[in-house]
Amino acid sequence: MKYLFYIIDILGIFTLVAGITLFVKVKKQAKKRCSMRSSESEKARVVVIGGGTGQSIFLRGLKKVTPNITAVVTVADDGGGSGVLRSDLGMLPPGDIRNCLLALANIEPTMQEVMQYRFEDGGLKGQSFGNLFLAAMNGLYGNFETAVYKLSEIFNITGRVLPVTLESIDLMAKLSNGSTVKGESKIPKEVKKQKSKIEEVYLEPQDAKPLDDVINSIYEADFVIMGPGSLYTSIIPNLLVEGVVDAIRESSAIKIYIPNVMTQPGETDKYNVLDHVKTINKHTKDNLIDYIIVNNEIIPNSVLDKYKKDGADQVLLDKQQRVALKNMGIKIMEGDLLEIKDDYIRHHADSICDIINQIPYMI
Repeated sequence: MKYLFYIIDILGIFTLVAGITLFVKVKKQAKKRCSMRSSESEKARVVVIGGGTGQSIFLRGLKKVTPNITAVVTVADDGGGSGVLRSDLGMLPPGDIRNCLLALANIEPTMQEVMQYRFEDGGLKGQSFGNLFLAAMNGLYGNFETAVYKLSEIFNITGRVLPVTLESIDLMAKLSNGSTVKGESKIPKEVKKQKSKIEEVYLEPQDAKPLDDVINSIYEADFVIMGPGSLYTSIIPNLLVEGVVDAIRESSAIKIYIPNVMTQPGETDKYNVLDHVKTINKHTKDNLIDYIIVNNEIIPNSVLDKYKKDGADQVLLDKQQRVALKNMGIKIMEGDLLEIKDDYIRHHADSICDIINQIPYMI
């Protein structure tokens, strides 16, 4: 309950500022949108499945290419500020949803900064303003799906953002030593502590139902893109929700997988590109992938050494892997996909979109 009073105050302040800013912006764009509608309908329909930082970074680049975007986001997060709100308010974790909404938002830079602001002191320490605002909307409408939709309208987003399910789910991991770990945030820690790799992950409950709009979007898509994002904690949890894999398999969309450029300690230690693909196939019991988009730029040692100290390494593709992927019927698209800022490595969203443009269906 302590968050409720904070949220009410914050909501009032934000509404006043946002109302003035967005009214002017939306009014200017309304006429422009009418003239663009016919051309927008001809753009590719893209579903991006994932969660975490990788997904939101990619969405910022993708929205420059097509407005017909559906971001399907995992809701298994139980750590950080999202985990606190999930525990205290009984709501779905808002963090990944918030990041995707902001990635697709058409709002002033100041509003972007306000929504990403994280409190440093007091009872709200560690919470982001955006998480609290989404929590307020959830409390106001009593439904997380409606809250996300209303916030999408306020932010005037390109495309839409959907939680993969409205059910409260927990990510479980079975380790190679036979032990079981409950909770997305706990899995990497226990892998390191027990020195035992992940054998498989699954959801509790295992029969969680997806949103109808998630399934419909997959069936209607021209591209279904899995990634970028954490293999075990962002990509696979979405695929474990009942009906999602069946929809991907039956959809006529081109299915693309984008693995991370770096391994993740406690999740994908020593994994190469092929290991990522095999892990997806193991959990989906099928080869869903038509294309894989892989970075082939070698990271400078000055940057890579800092990651190696934390146990991470570059995910690379070699000749043997290329042959194996080809035998699986997967087409490989390679390029310089890196963006390095302040020694932080991530995918360059525009470069990924340039490669997707080379696939037969042109966005």
